[in-house]
Amino acid sequence: MVDRNIVNKLGLSEQELDRQVGEIFGEKETEYLEKALQNKVDAHLPGTILKGRIVSQIGNDVIVEIGLKSEGVVDADEFDGADEKEPGTEIEVLIEDSDAGGGLILLSKRKADRARGWERIIETKKEGDIVEGKVIRRIKGGLLVDIGVPVFLPASQVDIRKPGDISRFIGKEVKCRVLKIDIEGKNIVVSRRKVIEEQRRSSKEKILAEIEVGQVRKGVVKNIADFGVFVDLGGLDGLLHISDLSWGRVAHPSEVVELDQEIECVVVGVDKENEKISLGLKQKTPSPWEKVEENYPIGAKIKGKVVNVMNYGVFVRLEDGIEGLVHISEMSWTRRLNHPGEMLQVGDEVEVVVLNVNKDKQEISLGLKQTEVNPWVVASQKYPPGTIVTAKVRSVTNFGVFVEIEEGIDGMIHISDMSWTRKYGHPSEAVQKDEAVRCVVLEVDEARRRISLGVKQLTEDPWARAIPAKYIAGQIIKGKITKLTNFGAFVELEPELEGLLHISELADHKIEKPSDIVKIGDEVEVKILKVDTEARKIGLSLRRAQWAAEERPAEAATVENVVSESDSADKTPADEKDSAEEKTEADTDNQ
Repeated sequence: MVDRNIVNKLGLSEQELDRQVGEIFGEKETEYLEKALQNKVDAHLPGTILKGRIVSQIGNDVIVEIGLKSEGVVDADEFDGADEKEPGTEIEVLIEDSDAGGGLILLSKRKADRARGWERIIETKKEGDIVEGKVIRRIKGGLLVDIGVPVFLPASQVDIRKPGDISRFIGKEVKCRVLKIDIEGKNIVVSRRKVIEEQRRSSKEKILAEIEVGQVRKGVVKNIADFGVFVDLGGLDGLLHISDLSWGRVAHPSEVVELDQEIECVVVGVDKENEKISLGLKQKTPSPWEKVEENYPIGAKIKGKVVNVMNYGVFVRLEDGIEGLVHISEMSWTRRLNHPGEMLQVGDEVEVVVLNVNKDKQEISLGLKQTEVNPWVVASQKYPPGTIVTAKVRSVTNFGVFVEIEEGIDGMIHISDMSWTRKYGHPSEAVQKDEAVRCVVLEVDEARRRISLGVKQLTEDPWARAIPAKYIAGQIIKGKITKLTNFGAFVELEPELEGLLHISELADHKIEKPSDIVKIGDEVEVKILKVDTEARKIGLSLRRAQWAAEERPAEAATVENVVSESDSADKTPADEKDSAEEKTEADTDNQ
């Protein structure tokens, strides 16, 4: 064993020191000394605990003098603080390897402390005793607690209910009861739950005897669930439901409280028979709905924040505990929204108008569009009936087309207002989507936000004067068969004007179907039976036109004979000469 401090004071180098020692001790003395030291080392095999004194620290190695032929080395990480590694400090170490290479002995302070701690625990503690220690880390199935030696605290024994993430106990001091000591395996199992249960049993009866609705009680948050929070009142748990956490909207209880937080609650319900306590946090402050009518009068403009978006509208928070609904129909004067999300998102700051307040139901109706001027009020003045506009076809339906007159202002052209004369089967026969259409305003319904438009009204109704003047009952006219039905055929008299040739007017004899007589595309000569300006219909007849055609040659022959006889009786020689000349000129013209 070498005292390095003395060597340093002498100022001798290692070589000079070895030379002087060699002069003092001969070979016999040296051999005797080495044999004695070897016998001492052999007496302390690996696993032996010795006392030692810290000499110095070199890097991460702490050099320890243990009274053997060589010094020992301990890893610096086995010391908790820098003061434990100060030179001169006496410690206990366990020999791990007496020949670790380099002439040093490998030592462990941690294993020595653990072995001594185990001995002390076995001597002082037994199963059922209370122990205190610090949670050092999480291991499979539970926690490791240092009570002088590491002991196992199963996850099921951490608390009286499922504690969630048990890692939050790391670094905390806990009090536990010893459940099992395995001397051979050097294992100890402890329970924190047992201690808590014992403490709660002693205080539960006292709490149940004293607690009343309306009391304010302090407690500690012990568990957080989706539906609420369990609060330890000091021996009895109370449930703080999520709806009683705040007057405002709470998505999850963890937004308001956290585990192990001490809170003050109001007792809102007591069931002593079943040992159930209901608690409230929001009841500590007055309900904001008590003065809602004063704070939010109808018609007032206020600012709020969108907190929820539903299919039927959005909820806007005006203050903590006060939310109002903006229905989808109150979001825009002009836009047709399929979903409120097309205009607003959660988190948007908006200005709204109070439409209605129901204090009893705790409901406020809000409007977004009311913050702007209603464009339909202006539209009734800007587009009075008779105004001619050019609009873009936005959509085509079975009953008409919707057109955009200007941004946000739409109108509708009904299929019946597309033509005075033509009967369309579908509006797409007249116009297409995105087509620009010239039309006239017929009516503006400000309340229903509708503008009725017409195309045919751009011109005079032909049924008023033009058609009755041109088509007279008894006339023989020509037309084309455009459509066949089971009751007759439609004949086009001119573009977009048709007359009906009833099946009974197709032939003198009875027929089964119109196609037996006429085909689509046939050119026919028909007789006008009736022109009904009110019903906007023209009745036609094919068979009567054929009668007229048969009657004309006979009438012409009869007239010719009568005229001929009369002429012959009255003619002079000069008249006959003039007649011959006229016939010759006519023949020449025909050629």
